[in-house]
Amino acid sequence: MTSRKSIGFARLALIGAAGVAIVAVAVRHRAATPAPETPAAAPATGDLAQMVPQIEARLRDKPDDKTGWRMLAMAQFNLARFPDAARSYARAAALDPDNAELWSSLGEALVYAHRNGVDADAAHAFERAHQLDPKDARARYFLAVRRDISGDHKGAVDDWIALLHDAPPGAPWEDSVRKLVVEVASREKIDITGRLPATPVPVPAGPSGADVARAGMSGPSADDLSAAQRMTPSEQDQMARGMVDRLAARLAQKPNDADGWIRLMRARLVLGDRTAALKAKADAERVFAQDGAARARIRDAASTLGL
Repeated sequence: MTSRKSIGFARLALIGAAGVAIVAVAVRHRAATPAPETPAAAPATGDLAQMVPQIEARLRDKPDDKTGWRMLAMAQFNLARFPDAARSYARAAALDPDNAELWSSLGEALVYAHRNGVDADAAHAFERAHQLDPKDARARYFLAVRRDISGDHKGAVDDWIALLHDAPPGAPWEDSVRKLVVEVASREKIDITGRLPATPVPVPAGPSGADVARAGMSGPSADDLSAAQRMTPSEQDQMARGMVDRLAARLAQKPNDADGWIRLMRARLVLGDRTAALKAKADAERVFAQDGAARARIRDAASTLGL
């Protein structure tokens, strides 16, 4: 496995929800994490694009506001501004050095910003997070990715399996990590018989529009991930765009899929095409002009994504 595979996986994961790196908010497993404190002067709007300059202005007056830097970093990450998010998380972590979540978030932002797999800078952040909180799922996942890249495939699989056994009920990344374990174990001929935790029984509960926006599209298959290993970065981008185009084509044929439109909005943003994301939102609202509940889900998701 090469660093190109890691880049490809990270890119496809962000589009396709194929790993813990899907999105910062999801990996923290909100049900088990205290809600972040909100500075009194922070904007209440969910429009991330509008939030960023407002938070930046506030930080010019209060540069030591660790919560402000955290909020700015989260907004920048979800707008796919990864180098900016990394810098903001670094400022937050410097101001609050014992906060494992900030170090873990910094590591993830660096993975996307540097486009070089889990490089030394990202690994340092993840290792710091793991020292502070040995249960931090994101740090454990990416440190295992680094082991895999280095050639220690068995060690990576062992770490991912341990992560799955520690997964809280309903962890949004559980199925994706399980698929990755199976894919790597199959490719590297590692016996995992009886080692994976039992597959959880799905709970029939519909996610909110915001949840769908965070989750992304259906993940790439094991064949997709294997193919990404042999691709150049430009070819990986083309593969990611192909996934998005297939979703758009399906929606053109079968438009009555609110969650599909939300995933398309998210994916267009990840590819850096805000105009196309806004068009997907407008198209979805036209499709569901007579369906108030579906339109509300789409607007909820759009707010989460900063559209």
